[in-house]
Amino acid sequence: MYCGNRLKTKVLQAANVEPTAYAKSDVFGGCMRGTDQDGLEVKHRRKTTAALLLGIALGALGLMLIARQAAPSFWNGWAGRLLGRSTQIDVSQPTVVNKIQQLQRLETVVYSVDKVVSGEKENPILPDFLAGDRLLMVVHGEVVAGVDFNRLKSGDVVVQDKRVVLRLPSAQVFSTRIDNERTKVYSRQTGLLVPVDPDLETEVRREAERQLQQAALVDGILKTANTNARATLTSLLQGLGFEQVEFD
Repeated sequence: MYCGNRLKTKVLQAANVEPTAYAKSDVFGGCMRGTDQDGLEVKHRRKTTAALLLGIALGALGLMLIARQAAPSFWNGWAGRLLGRSTQIDVSQPTVVNKIQQLQRLETVVYSVDKVVSGEKENPILPDFLAGDRLLMVVHGEVVAGVDFNRLKSGDVVVQDKRVVLRLPSAQVFSTRIDNERTKVYSRQTGLLVPVDPDLETEVRREAERQLQQAALVDGILKTANTNARATLTSLLQGLGFEQVEFD
């Protein structure tokens, strides 16, 4: 069976007329199968290309979000350069002084100590088993030291472009604390003729605090506190954009 286009061509040839190709026609019995299939393939390719481009765009967006979460500082700097934006941070001398003073009493080291401390009261006449009072205490305590940046003065900070020179206040002991839960009376010996002295334990605790602080000082707690304070300030000032941080 002939389709419409072929039939039309034969008629034209019989009349010695140049044949004309009919690419699209609804007259000759619908011989459009090959043309319709080509059109569907073109549409399919277009849809595939669009889906591929959409997938690439979503993948790139996902990678950008992951990079932003993983390295925010790098991302912000890269994005700022790409978009032509830059963050301006005030690094003038008054601002630097204010930033440091906001640290206030910066605790930079905690020194933990376990110590055995004793205390006793004696009678100048009677022996200890009759009139003495002796207490032995196992003490656990902490000594906290750092730098009080409230004492920082304006003249202690010198700013020169990307370089800053600092003169820090001296490190100091902020507190000495006895852990009451871990501090126990190990033994108590009281003479036969005297009552238990309620003030003896208080005096032993006071002596324990003094000994704890002295032990921390001997072990160099102030030097450690000063070193840690410098490290903290170096990180802070480098974050503000200074390339050289020096201490006088």
